[in-house]
Amino acid sequence: VQLVESGGGLAQVGDSLRLSCVDYGHTSRNYLMAWFRQTPGKEREFVAAVTWNGISTNYGDSVKGRFIISMDNAKNTLYLQMNGLKPEDTAVYYCAAVAAPRLDSKRVADSQEYDYWGQGTQVTVSS
Repeated sequence: VQLVESGGGLAQVGDSLRLSCVDYGHTSRNYLMAWFRQTPGKEREFVAAVTWNGISTNYGDSVKGRFIISMDNAKNTLYLQMNGLKPEDTAVYYCAAVAAPRLDSKRVADSQEYDYWGQGTQVTVSS
């Protein structure tokens, strides 16, 4: 599994951005895929997760109703559509993967459960 994120940048409050994460190793079938985010001095925060088949999703409370996670299996690409951006969404966003078909709602939000990580992409939301 080799994860590479893109799509970050500078946005205004209320704007939308879409992050992408490509698995160049093409080996993440049957993996659980997720997005986390981190700001300086804080632990990584769970954003969202999706099963490889795209059927089951989980979201962190702070992004529910605004962000949408999805998979494009044909392109080996994970997406995070971020709508209604807020200044508190400013962070480095990381793509992650774990070789498990799914995790329960507690474990899915635990960054320690994930084995593979991308390098991160910065999202900055200004007011």
